[in-house]
Amino acid sequence: MSFNNLQLIEPVLQALGKEGYTHPTPIQEKAIPAILQRRDLLGCAQTGTGKTAAFTIPILQLMHGHPEPAQNNIRALILTPTRELAIQIGESIRAYGRFLPLKHHVIFGGVSQHSQVQAVRRGVDILVATPGRLLDLMQQRHISLSHIQFFVLDEADRMLDMGFVQDVKRIISRLPAKRQTLFFSATMPNEIKQLANILLTDPVKVEVTPPASTVDMIQQSVYYSEKQNKQALLENILQDQSIETVLVFTQMKHSADRLAKNLNRAGIRTEAIHGNKAQNARQNALANFKAKKTRVLVATDIAARGIDIDDLTHVINYELPNVSETYVHRIGRTGRAGASGIAISFCDWSEKIFLSDIQKLIKKTIPAVKGHPYDVPAMHSLPPSANTSASPVSGRRSPGMGKRYGRTFSQRA
Repeated sequence: MSFNNLQLIEPVLQALGKEGYTHPTPIQEKAIPAILQRRDLLGCAQTGTGKTAAFTIPILQLMHGHPEPAQNNIRALILTPTRELAIQIGESIRAYGRFLPLKHHVIFGGVSQHSQVQAVRRGVDILVATPGRLLDLMQQRHISLSHIQFFVLDEADRMLDMGFVQDVKRIISRLPAKRQTLFFSATMPNEIKQLANILLTDPVKVEVTPPASTVDMIQQSVYYSEKQNKQALLENILQDQSIETVLVFTQMKHSADRLAKNLNRAGIRTEAIHGNKAQNARQNALANFKAKKTRVLVATDIAARGIDIDDLTHVINYELPNVSETYVHRIGRTGRAGASGIAISFCDWSEKIFLSDIQKLIKKTIPAVKGHPYDVPAMHSLPPSANTSASPVSGRRSPGMGKRYGRTFSQRA
């Protein structure tokens, strides 16, 4: 199927052609017709499946087909958890709507609100926002949601992880009862299902892959190593010059900074992004990475949520996540839109139980690479479910094991 079969208007098709898009992804193929029919939609889709286009394209078309009298009212609200993802959505709206007379703006915290307020006052058709800054501007009476016709809640599960659910509910309470609502989440825990039931009316359900499943095109592997040898292992892997760019995940902000500093000392151009970095620094680091001026980008989970790089071939889990679903989000940064990708994970003694949980979630065994310079053969034979909180080599207990089932790391990243 091509986009020409989806009943899209010529200005949208022309914009898609400019972007080089000819065939919709599965979620676009299923979601766009339903949205154009003005149905509420519940979409369960992993990152990298093309869901941003799945909701922006039909919203642009519907808004163009039913223009609002010149009253400068916000008619569409797209709510997303991170500023990086908000910026990415804004870029998509600009690309797909380049031949349409619709105005959009992106608002998020961490920067001055002045330019955001001025843009809203000049008139905005589509507003992309993070919850905190949107609530701030609503409380200051700079923004009204009373004319919203289209509401999109994107990355709902990450909203839950980041503690935004109550903020989201406050925003929902200010929306008109009559509206079209589109709800997207990569996973569907009970609290997210309850929120969807509150928001949606007789929705069309679109599920392109099972919740928390990994993309089949991604080649996954695990390298066993002692914790203190991980940096040397990473440098060894990066001797392969065919790896032009790689996104590396750590659990904590200070780990990201330390690893970036050490890799730069080793002559590997590296930058780090996390929640403590200023917005400009994060955007510059991401721009350098996309332009391949930086070879390695070290990120924490929350900072990396909005990273969308079509040709990213490698993701490395320098530290395994203690929340299994996070692994799926991480490796989904590669293998996007049907492309292949490579996901490498480092695993020390203390992380063996995290690996076991991940493999249970994705229902497959991640093959281990044997014989590398920092391999620990004893880890290959140890059952994943065994008590691995203490290393037979070092005898030290991992400090994070007591928080295995919590979300401490994710929230602090």
